Amino acid sequence: MELIIIIFVVWGCYALFSRANKKTPPNKQSQEPRNEEVLNKRDVQVRSEPDDDELATFTISVSTSYGGQETKSNNKTKGCWITPGELISVAGHEICGGFFYFGGRLPDLDGYGVEASLVDSSLPIYRDTDMLYQDETLGYWPSFNRLSESSRGAYLTWLASERENPNVPLGYVFIYFYGLERRILVDSKEGGVTDAEFKSIYQELQRLRSIYGSNRSFAGYSLRLMELMALMRPGVVAFEEQDEQHHDSLLFRYQLATRVSKGEPIPAHLALTWIKNSQEYTLRTPARRCAEQFATLFKLQYADQFGDGMIVKSNKTRLTLHYYPASASLRGFSLEQPGLPDPSVLKAPVKKMIAIADTSTELLSAYSRYLGKKGASADDIEAMLLLPDALLSVQTHPVLKRFKSWVDEQLAGPSKGLVRLADLWRQIGLEPPERFNKKEMELITTLEAKAGFGVAPDPRYHHAKPAVDGDIVLFPEGHGPNFEPSQAFNETSMTLRLGAMVAAVDSHVDSAELNTLQILIDHDTHLSPIEKRSLHAYLHWRLNTPANMTGLKERVGALGDAEKDVVRHILVRVAFADGKVTPDEIKQLEKLYTALGFDKTQVTADVHKFTSSKGAPASATPTSKTTTQKPGFALNDELLALHASETESVQSLLGTIFVDDTPEEQHVIAEGEPIAADTGGLDQAHNSLFEQLITKERWDRKDVLAACESLKLMLDGSIETINDWAYEQVDAPVIDDDEDIYIDLEIANELKAG
Repeated sequence: MELIIIIFVVWGCYALFSRANKKTPPNKQSQEPRNEEVLNKRDVQVRSEPDDDELATFTISVSTSYGGQETKSNNKTKGCWITPGELISVAGHEICGGFFYFGGRLPDLDGYGVEASLVDSSLPIYRDTDMLYQDETLGYWPSFNRLSESSRGAYLTWLASERENPNVPLGYVFIYFYGLERRILVDSKEGGVTDAEFKSIYQELQRLRSIYGSNRSFAGYSLRLMELMALMRPGVVAFEEQDEQHHDSLLFRYQLATRVSKGEPIPAHLALTWIKNSQEYTLRTPARRCAEQFATLFKLQYADQFGDGMIVKSNKTRLTLHYYPASASLRGFSLEQPGLPDPSVLKAPVKKMIAIADTSTELLSAYSRYLGKKGASADDIEAMLLLPDALLSVQTHPVLKRFKSWVDEQLAGPSKGLVRLADLWRQIGLEPPERFNKKEMELITTLEAKAGFGVAPDPRYHHAKPAVDGDIVLFPEGHGPNFEPSQAFNETSMTLRLGAMVAAVDSHVDSAELNTLQILIDHDTHLSPIEKRSLHAYLHWRLNTPANMTGLKERVGALGDAEKDVVRHILVRVAFADGKVTPDEIKQLEKLYTALGFDKTQVTADVHKFTSSKGAPASATPTSKTTTQKPGFALNDELLALHASETESVQSLLGTIFVDDTPEEQHVIAEGEPIAADTGGLDQAHNSLFEQLITKERWDRKDVLAACESLKLMLDGSIETINDWAYEQVDAPVIDDDEDIYIDLEIANELKAG
């Protein structure tokens, strides 16, 4: 009884679908109605007899990604392979390029359906259809038999052309590819393909890849077929060894097995492919987003650790290569290699390579993060500065190269490295900023590290920053990656600041004053060569920059009388560097004393006290207008002695008043800085999807599609919605839509942390 009910239900569905299919679309070439049946093995079929009686065969059609229903053909002609140069006329299209199957009967290898690539001229075809046309019948696994009349016309239009339009729907290219694939897997195996034809098909695949290889799916399938061909007939076609091989590469496994069997080291490019093919490791977002840079870093570090390559001992597992065809009309193909091991299954070597891959990924993290921003480009100077140093030494960036030349010119020129800050910005292709804050200074200090020079002032060490419209001083070599300023550096830096205020107070720096301050740096044995270069640059900047006393008055005002005496002592010593103190200089000292919160009447007393204690000549008194210049070196010695032998209180003093030139700024969230997540920005459905996806790093596309369907969401739209939300929160996408779906767990953790 149940069987009878099922039959009646099925028959009713068949009747409904038959009536619907009897309507003939307008503008058909043929107006005669054609009965259709679905012969695909994946459809649910009920047969009363094992023959071809139409009335005994019917189907419950389910909308799938295979395209439309297979069309019943009355063409009894056996399908045959058409070679290049053989002219075929189909629905007004003259096709002479060959490389396809033509006829009416050519079953798939399971015997349930028709070969997907078979061109059947008896099927309804719209003649005048542009090759760019496509509709829903193209499907995910396209088949000529399942196409609509218009889509068949579009495919034949492309087939009759030079087959090189890069904008043609990829489904048509895959139908064509299915034929090539069958020719190699079936006909070639049966001995029906000469070496010359075998080679011509290989060359045709190369040509197709040059046009359509940007599509990941086509690139992967075509590359695997070319690899298989090279393994099937190594004497006919030679597959050039590539640095970048696709996932589950046949050639990789063969090359790896061959090297291990011979006891040869595994080269860097093969190790990279191994880690990519390993089931033990999934490449993280930076490695996938920055594939070229990751590959370079991995190879460099691999070579550092293993030299010519890692030696792997042969294992007992034998190698078998499995080819999985793109065409749904074909079966899998196995190529046994009984004489070779299969080291790709080993885990120990992979663990060593995982450590290298993780290090390379971390080095690229900041660079990748930047490229994940909307509108970001690898050509941006900001992107270049985030690249690891090892990459910049290998891949010389044109902007960096040009900038290095400009820096060298400035260091050798009369300015001795003194440049306008605005000119520096323009040299790297950026407009000068309206404000100069932490972000801008970090860009410059990063640039100096990449280009191998230093800048003064450097806020990290000099505790000062240039004005947005001011100057900056470049100096060779820079501070290096691990620079830590010593106490002597900080003390001398403070002394130079006070001294520069005196020397430049009249907008003129006397050579003796400059010499005094320079000797103060050069004769200090506690300073390293790097510190001395840095301080000379800092002094150069100070003497060419208007005095800035921000923070000094407040700090000096809080000192005790003894400490204040020390500060005044330094100021007077620098003023006396040229051996004289004129009335004008006295006035300038009075102004400086006032600015620092001292009593200006104290100037005269301090000068007399200094000259009396150090035996200065009478001609060097503040009232003298006809003085004879005293050699400055004696006074330099005095200044050096003070710097070298003052008590701990003096050292403490210098550390106390060592402060930034600029007041503290309010914190402004910089571009790219993490912001607390607000999952309330997503609706319930998208938030539920987000929570599911962040449970692991890699998802099969079909699993994500199923999750979206359960939440009544569209896959592409959901990815866009979640990524837009992620951009708003942390300025970076959290989902990477490739063949599989990847989750950036680092970004996900930032989003959850909020």
